[in-house]
Amino acid sequence: MTFLASKAQLRASFLRWSLFMVPLVVLLGFLSGGLGSPNTVWFQNLDKPAIFPPPYLFGIVWSVLYVMIGLALALVASAWGAFGRGLALVVFGLHFLGNLAWSPVFFALQDIDAALWVLVYVNASLVAVIALFWRIRRIAALLLVPYLAWTLFAMVLNYQFIAANPGADAQIDDGAVERIEL
Repeated sequence: MTFLASKAQLRASFLRWSLFMVPLVVLLGFLSGGLGSPNTVWFQNLDKPAIFPPPYLFGIVWSVLYVMIGLALALVASAWGAFGRGLALVVFGLHFLGNLAWSPVFFALQDIDAALWVLVYVNASLVAVIALFWRIRRIAALLLVPYLAWTLFAMVLNYQFIAANPGADAQIDDGAVERIEL
């Protein structure tokens, strides 16, 4: 016997993983997006960079990207016995936590500077994920390339928000009072 599974078994495994991973990734992405909203007064008052796309575009792009991410993840998860599969899945999980953290950091915590650092982590870890996926299933790595392009764009956009709105991070009231004597 020269193979571990038939093509039909491999397709069935991919289908099962896809039916689990795609909805999971989409659900987690939308739950994360729900933890922070661009509909706040704080965000509405920020100066928007010239490259800021129409707001409706974000929902469309992220929906497509989350489906592609879920399919890439299913391709790797279904590659039983592939060298590096476990490491690739762990690195992806750590990467995806960063992805899920960006929206709450930017919109809920209103910390544009920290959100930029989250995106630096997201992009660096995504490059590692793509490299690991490439060794297992090249199509999985290629499915992540548009995601990398979008997160790189998001990083540039985030930086431009910082440049256009210096000091716009939410100020936390620590109860300190400044006294001035005359």
